[in-house]
Amino acid sequence: MVSGYRIATIPGDGIGVDVTAEAVRVLDAVLPGLEWTEFEWSCENYLRTGAMMPQDGAEQLAGFDAILLGAVGFPGVADHVSLWGLLIPLRRAFGQYVNLRPVRLLPGTQSALRDRTAADLDILIVRENSEGEYSRIGGIHNEGRPDEFVLQESVFTRTGCERIIRYAFERAAERSGQLCSATKSNGIIHSMPYWDSVFERIAVEYPQVSTRQMHVDALAAELVLHPDRLDVIVGSNLFGDILSDLAAAVTGGLGLAPSGNINPDRIAPSMFEAVHGSAPDIAGQGIANPVAQILAGAMLLDHLGEATAAAAVDRAVCDVLATGETLTPDLGGTATTADLGAAIAARAAELARRPAGVDPR
Repeated sequence: MVSGYRIATIPGDGIGVDVTAEAVRVLDAVLPGLEWTEFEWSCENYLRTGAMMPQDGAEQLAGFDAILLGAVGFPGVADHVSLWGLLIPLRRAFGQYVNLRPVRLLPGTQSALRDRTAADLDILIVRENSEGEYSRIGGIHNEGRPDEFVLQESVFTRTGCERIIRYAFERAAERSGQLCSATKSNGIIHSMPYWDSVFERIAVEYPQVSTRQMHVDALAAELVLHPDRLDVIVGSNLFGDILSDLAAAVTGGLGLAPSGNINPDRIAPSMFEAVHGSAPDIAGQGIANPVAQILAGAMLLDHLGEATAAAAVDRAVCDVLATGETLTPDLGGTATTADLGAAIAARAAELARRPAGVDPR
C-alpha cells in the first residue's frame, strides 16, 4: 500500500542528523510511499543566517501531515536561542499543547534501578506543552546596578489546564485507570493551587480513574524508589519536562525515549522527536543510538492512524534489542547507528508483510 502522507523532517544538529536518517529508513520499510521533505533548520543555520528557521517557517510546515524533528543544539549557540527559535514557536503555532512521553524498559536493556523489570517500568507522562513556566513574560530590570533583579512569569490559563488534565484522564482511563498529578502547591502559592483545583474538578468526571496528587520533589523520589506505583503522570510544562527526563534515565537512558508534540484536534501537524539532545561530541561518528528517534517515528505513524505499521516498528525495535546482536556502544555493543537502523528496518519490513489481520505484536 502506498501511503501518500507528506512528512517534513528537520534533522537539526549533531546526532539529530544521524538518527533521523535511520528513522526515515525504518518508516519507509513499513509504509512505502511516504513523501519526505527535509528542512535544514538548525543552530548551524542560525550561525549562517541569524535565525534558527525562516520567519515563515511555520507557514512552510503547515501543509504537512506530520513533522519528524531531530535534535537542536550546537556549541556557540545558547540553548535558549535554539529552543525559542525553533521548537517552542512550532509547538505553539500548531497548537501542540500535549507533549506525550512514554517511558518503558525495553527488551535487552537494563534499568539504572536495581532489580527492576519491564513490568515495573512502563509510564506515560503527559506534559503541558504550550504555557506554564515556559513564558516570555518578564525581564531583567535595573541591569548592571546593585539592585538588579529578574522577573520570570508563569502562565496557567483555565483552558490550558483543563485540556491537558482532561487529556491525561482519557489516557489513564485507557490504561490502568491510575493518574498522578505533579504539583508544588506548598511552595508556589498561586499557580499550583489553581492547577490542583482544576485537577480535582475534572477528576469528578472520571470516577473510574484513581488519582494521586504529589509534590514534584516527592514524585521524583517515587519515580526512583517505587516506579511500579506509577502509570500516567500529568504535569505542567516545567515539571513534565524534568520528570520525563528522569523517568527516561531510570528506564534505560535518553537514547531510548521518544516523544510527541501532539495537536489532539488534528487541525495542524503534530511533531515527533527523541527526548535526547544533539550530543555534538559524538555527532557524525556513527555511534549514536537511533532507537528513540525510530520510536518517535512509530508514534508518528500511530498518530496518522497507521496502527499496524506503528506496531511493526515498535515490535521490530523490541525484537532487535532482545537478541543483543546489534547494539550501539551505549547499550554495550559495537554496532554503528546505521547497523542498528538497518536491523530494525529489516525486521519491521518482515513484520509489515504479514497477512492482513495478523497482529505484528
